Amino acid sequence: MSAFLSRRSEHASAAARSDAFFAPQRTPSERLPSAEVFTRNVVRGVLEVFAGVREAEQLARWTTEEVYRAVVVRAGLAARARSARRMPAPRDVHEIRSVHLFSPVDGVIEATVIASARTRTRAIALRIEGLDGRWRVTALALL
Repeated sequence: MSAFLSRRSEHASAAARSDAFFAPQRTPSERLPSAEVFTRNVVRGVLEVFAGVREAEQLARWTTEEVYRAVVVRAGLAARARSARRMPAPRDVHEIRSVHLFSPVDGVIEATVIASARTRTRAIALRIEGLDGRWRVTALALL
């Protein structure tokens, strides 16, 4: 009986090592592109998705699944609101006014961005993490 339990626990630990091997791997900051450039570009993309001038699928590679789903839901709500008011998607150009970066741990950046369009100024907070050799947005809040 103990040999059976021993083999079973060995199999479970091998499976756990295998899962960890295939899970997203952290990447140190020095092996990643500029966090500020990435932050500016992804925020501009998110604002364009919410405005209805860009497809959310274009951001899927740069976000986690949870963030992507939240962006898709919010973009759908914005599209429905525009449709109810019979308004076309605005073609505003968003100007990134400021970007503030903070790194609590190597490979993790927490950023706040101020962006403005013709009629509105917004604050965006996001967390990006170096995963599998690229930055990915793991948290996003449009304030």
